[in-house]
Amino acid sequence: MRSRSRKLSLLRRPIALCVVLAAASGCSATLPPKELVEARASYARASQGPATRLAPAQLDTAKQALSRAEAAFDEEPEAQRTRDLAYIADRKARQAEAAAGLQQAQRDKADAERSYRELTQQQLESAKDALQSGQQQIERERQARAQAERARTEAEKARTEAEKARKEAEEARREAERVANAALASLKEVAAVKEEKRGVVITLSGAVLFASGKSELLPIAKEKLNQIATTLKDQGSPPLRIEGHTDSTGSSQANRTLSLARADSVKRHLISVGLPADKISTVGHGPDRPVADNSSPEGRANNRRVEIIVNPTTKQ
Repeated sequence: MRSRSRKLSLLRRPIALCVVLAAASGCSATLPPKELVEARASYARASQGPATRLAPAQLDTAKQALSRAEAAFDEEPEAQRTRDLAYIADRKARQAEAAAGLQQAQRDKADAERSYRELTQQQLESAKDALQSGQQQIERERQARAQAERARTEAEKARTEAEKARKEAEEARREAERVANAALASLKEVAAVKEEKRGVVITLSGAVLFASGKSELLPIAKEKLNQIATTLKDQGSPPLRIEGHTDSTGSSQANRTLSLARADSVKRHLISVGLPADKISTVGHGPDRPVADNSSPEGRANNRRVEIIVNPTTKQ
């Protein structure tokens, strides 16, 4: 609408000029040829569009061409030269407009290409980041699987070792029981053996160990003690408490002294055949702990004894 108003304004300008000139000089008014009208309109359109900043040189050329056409129209309104110059002016204006359009298109193309490159680069960067993130996730999952597999393998190994240790412990326990039973059987061949709360008690008859009223070991006593020592050493030389006992014949104090002396004799012999002295203690109870009635010879014989307590659990 604005372009049409502009075109009408351009058309009215020469008419008004001729009217004024006619009134002043008496000449007749002449309308501009259509080539000039179109040239004016083309230049007006070009000068109001992007040509002013994108194709200023071409627009100036169009302006000069239009000025020459206007000058020719003022001199010879109906001459062919006027129409030719107007046509040229119209072409120049259109060329300026086309050059501006081409320049704008090239700029738009450059902007589009730049935007495309930037978008492509962003997409590439995003794809690269996504790929890197995916690779990192895959690596984390691989490491987690490897760690889980190691943990499973280690757990299986630990289970196998625990089962092996359990079997070895069970075998060791059975072997220890076998050795202990064998040792107990061996001890029972040379002495009376009994398991009590105070420990394993090995009882040796005083008549076998000592002469009446004496504390020196008899030869047969040493043989029996040697067998007992061998068995005890096979058991790791456990702690021992040697207790001497007598019957009630004679004074209690004398019997206690004799019982302790006999216990010490047994200790010395056991040490001499390899048992550790620091694991052996002695005590003499005399007639204080009888196991039979002292009124009979048989009872007194049973009370005259030496007891070796293995791994004693109670105090003397």
